[in-house]
Amino acid sequence: MTLHTWWLFVMMSFVVCGTPGPNMLMVMSSSARHGVRPALAAMAGCMTALMAMMCISAAGLGALLQAFPAVFDALRWIGAAYLVYLGIKSWRAPVEASLEQAPVAAVSPGALFRRGFLVAGSNPKAILFAAAFLPQFIAPSAAWLPQFAILVVTFAFIEGGWYMAYAMGGKRIALHLRQARTLRLFNRLTGGAFVGFGALMAALRH
Repeated sequence: MTLHTWWLFVMMSFVVCGTPGPNMLMVMSSSARHGVRPALAAMAGCMTALMAMMCISAAGLGALLQAFPAVFDALRWIGAAYLVYLGIKSWRAPVEASLEQAPVAAVSPGALFRRGFLVAGSNPKAILFAAAFLPQFIAPSAAWLPQFAILVVTFAFIEGGWYMAYAMGGKRIALHLRQARTLRLFNRLTGGAFVGFGALMAALRH
């Protein structure tokens, strides 16, 4: 893998990672509701799932999912159902009549980690994406493992940077969520977005 190829991977990954999706929505909403520091657990969960899926893809599961569409469809429907569940849960989240003195509901880092992990891991498209995307930047004439490691670390660094950007965006809107009307609107917007992502996943074909 040449330096030119690596820079091409960096530029493409920057665009791919920055595109709004369930992971970024999870990070932003976690930061808005609980703060940037607690949201780090959600980021860690998302990142752990992504790295695991990339390694699974390298092990050949991407080819397996392509060869057996029924397996892919089952995973896709499970992932879509989970995103819809999160959307309904967010939409129906209770809102106090006045939040000016109301404490922020505490959520354990473990719960945020699990939520982030399940959101990122709920989309089997990520496995197929890694199986189709990463090999384009690996030189077949050289050892693939060091090249794969470089690409994965690079992708993780860029993805993590975007997580922080979205988390800081969530922090900026956190103050506005002290008003019940605004929080209710935020809950319904994020809930609707999760349901929308679930619907899109259910409609996609590989």
